Amino acid sequence: PNIRIECILSGIMSVKGKKVLHMDRNSYYGAESASITPLEDLYKRFNLPGKPPESMGKGRDWNVDLIPKFLMANGLMGLFEKRRFRKFLIFIANFDENDPKTMEGVDPQKTTMRAIFQKFSLGQEVIDFTGHSLALYRTDEYLDLPCIDTINRIKLYSESLARYGKSPYLYPLYGLGELPQGFARLSAIYGGTYMLNKPIEEIVVENGKVVGVKSEGEIARCKQLICDPSYLMDRTKKVGQVIRVICILSHPIGNTGDINSCQIIIPQNQVNRKHDIYVCMISFAHNVAAQGKYIAIVSTTVETSDPEKEIKPALDLLEPIEQKFVSISDQYAPTDMGTDSQIFISRSYDATTHFETTCDDIKDIYRRMTGSDFDFAEMERKKQDIFGDAAE
Repeated sequence: PNIRIECILSGIMSVKGKKVLHMDRNSYYGAESASITPLEDLYKRFNLPGKPPESMGKGRDWNVDLIPKFLMANGLMGLFEKRRFRKFLIFIANFDENDPKTMEGVDPQKTTMRAIFQKFSLGQEVIDFTGHSLALYRTDEYLDLPCIDTINRIKLYSESLARYGKSPYLYPLYGLGELPQGFARLSAIYGGTYMLNKPIEEIVVENGKVVGVKSEGEIARCKQLICDPSYLMDRTKKVGQVIRVICILSHPIGNTGDINSCQIIIPQNQVNRKHDIYVCMISFAHNVAAQGKYIAIVSTTVETSDPEKEIKPALDLLEPIEQKFVSISDQYAPTDMGTDSQIFISRSYDATTHFETTCDDIKDIYRRMTGSDFDFAEMERKKQDIFGDAAE
């Protein structure tokens, strides 16, 4: 299976010295998280009649992500200028678990984030912004948990913002379909093998443990297996649904300074919901749309029997919308964690428009497979051993 999680892990495991065979039933990279091109294929995928109108430009100029995600690189200044919030950010920046002088009486393992916000007398709108846009929490449950995780999340945002100046996020030209291909190439450099358009007939299990994958009458033997939920539904459970609406626009989103890309997060309690609503906008500037066109994708976790009504607050921000493509996807999580079977199943993609929860899943699978935490520095050292300084 070849969605981004499995692609990334195949690259990591190849660098680690594992012998990797990556099989995908699809003829393209990315599976449910693919970038669709040309635009005609997107119309077909959503069963829309006819062809795109001429106003959409050339079909080959479009690369539309089905599940968009911004990557953290490692409009804000009005908040920075507020004295209390500035003091809060200075406290976060200086906070060091190993230096009690920086903690100002805070116990990182016991003091809640709610107490930290109260300490700096921050208002509700600033709390919503900090928790959902900086720390990227999807609900408000974090408020009553130990503060250290939130502090580290805000530090990541700040360090990523400092790295590039205008935004803490990265996005590849030509869409996220480039990401799995990049990790496919990394895996190949380290001896991994890729097979697209390869039907999977059976996951072969003997005595409760995976031993191979059967395809077209042949069995590829293995000691461990990574796959997405669609390959082993009987070892997963449904945990929810996500609605996504791809919107084609002929204009940037209003009140954003006419920028050509942005992420908008509508905090749950501002629209009387349990989950945030996400808007990700990219454009012709990223080589994913025809000249002068914009792609905005709205998503959220489904809470009612009328999902489209749930995302109306976000769609209202995008009007007028030239064309909409609506999908509702079931979310699955593994019930088999792989301890005995050595089968490691990823989680379905959630509604977020950033990569942080996906990174958490990748690190979790790596930990379950290897028994140790993922060490990026070790990967860099291995690359240096093979490529020398050229690895930089």
